[in-house]
Amino acid sequence: MKRFLGITVLLLSILLAFPAWTMDLAPDRLVDKTVKEVIEIIQKDEALKNGNRDKMHDLIETKILPHFNFSRMTQLAMGQHWSKAAPEQQNKLVNEFRTLLVRTYSNALTSYNHETINVNPIKQLGDQVETTVRTVVIQGNGKEPVPIDYSMEKKPDGWKVYDVTVAGVSLVTNYRGTFNSQVRKGGVEGLLKALTDKNKSLEGKK
Repeated sequence: MKRFLGITVLLLSILLAFPAWTMDLAPDRLVDKTVKEVIEIIQKDEALKNGNRDKMHDLIETKILPHFNFSRMTQLAMGQHWSKAAPEQQNKLVNEFRTLLVRTYSNALTSYNHETINVNPIKQLGDQVETTVRTVVIQGNGKEPVPIDYSMEKKPDGWKVYDVTVAGVSLVTNYRGTFNSQVRKGGVEGLLKALTDKNKSLEGKK
């Protein structure tokens, strides 16, 4: 799952090559335009093709993450335990969860191997402020296609992702189980420590 979660960020680097007006596009059209351009850039960039983690990290940090709603993602992952965290702890949780996803994506994206990503159009969006953009990763070599769905919400500064579902497994739900276990063991501070330790271990894998 980690590898395909890495591939998903290719669909969301909206500012990499498109001007601000693209923020007004419907989410499916935005994703479709983006994936074509971003894959082309990665294929032409020798450093990215060779797995340069620092450059990949910078790509994700500056061009992709602005299109995620990490506050909502963290709150959903925390579930009922979110209200147990003080405001300062909530801010720290959001920052640590964000860092965790950045480093996870950085490591996973280095394994990108020319997969094709098809974006399914949304038939009727209307005035909806939340929607799901459905994509399929075509792996080739006789491997089964992998569906990846993006739960997105419309914010004043554009569409934001608040959950990713890979082959039927929700990113938020997956982390919720881990977060709940950590909170039961050591409270909110225990979860913060676990996230911090995990991020340090990933940092050491550069």
